Amino acid sequence: MLIDAASLYYRAFHGVPDRRRDPAAPPTNAVRGLVDMTASLVTHRSPGGLVMCWDDDWRPAFRVEAIPSYKEHRLAPGDTTGTTEDTPPDLVPQVPVIVDLLAALGIARVGAPGYEADDVIGTLVERTAGRRPVEVVTGDRDLFQLVDDAAGVRVLYTARGGVRDADEVDESWLVQKYGLASGRAYAEMAVLRGDPSDGLPGVKGIGEKTAVQLLDTFGSLAGITEALDRGDDRLKGARRARLEEGRDYLAAAPRVVDVARDAPLEVTDEALALPREVADPAALADLVERYDLGGPVGRLLDALGLPPLA
Repeated sequence: MLIDAASLYYRAFHGVPDRRRDPAAPPTNAVRGLVDMTASLVTHRSPGGLVMCWDDDWRPAFRVEAIPSYKEHRLAPGDTTGTTEDTPPDLVPQVPVIVDLLAALGIARVGAPGYEADDVIGTLVERTAGRRPVEVVTGDRDLFQLVDDAAGVRVLYTARGGVRDADEVDESWLVQKYGLASGRAYAEMAVLRGDPSDGLPGVKGIGEKTAVQLLDTFGSLAGITEALDRGDDRLKGARRARLEEGRDYLAAAPRVVDVARDAPLEVTDEALALPREVADPAALADLVERYDLGGPVGRLLDALGLPPLA
């Protein structure tokens, strides 16, 4: 099980009430929510391995070089470096607590310098798929591109139903929802359509349905470009003009949309397994006491089959 950590802790932050009795106490709703969601996933999905996939770089340079508007609207006000994300103030201090908690529990947290969690997930899928089933847990549609029935890769999409009622995205789901037969086709549709939430403009005038029609007719982005080059009469009028205008974008956008499959991950298969014991009981006990996390941590320990803290 590969968890898009930021996707889940942002969901927890916005979905779990902040019930601090003392306003001066540190916020913990994102921490508590992430721990409880992880416990629920382990209980109901019974994964053989568990990885929290991390954004070491939320806006990688190689994507910004390809499309300068990539996530530009998420920059913190006044940022002049193009690197600081506009994060809710009450979430900021919770992220280091999540890091320390995962380390104390012994749950793998994997990132790579210069890469997003999506790239970590893509790389681990590349390493693992075909040898054992993989479930990717995320609220980000971009990762639908990894769906591959033959390799045993599916996405648990949490945006609508949370982790308990996540959509189980496989190739039949993609066909039913979008009329697309593969994860690869989803990625190419996403290039054409664009994604305002990531600052990707798409091809002007080409929405989701038109993108699917074009891919159905020409097979791929390369097929569409080849049709433009040879003057295929199935591309005419405004649609041809828009695709011609979007040529530079179509050449650059796959570098943004496609997840990396070769991020430099220094992690062994053994490190990705479920923890068989708490890695640092003293540190875990301190975090539980300091942040009043006894309930959620106890539920996660129980889900993992580990003894409760003394």
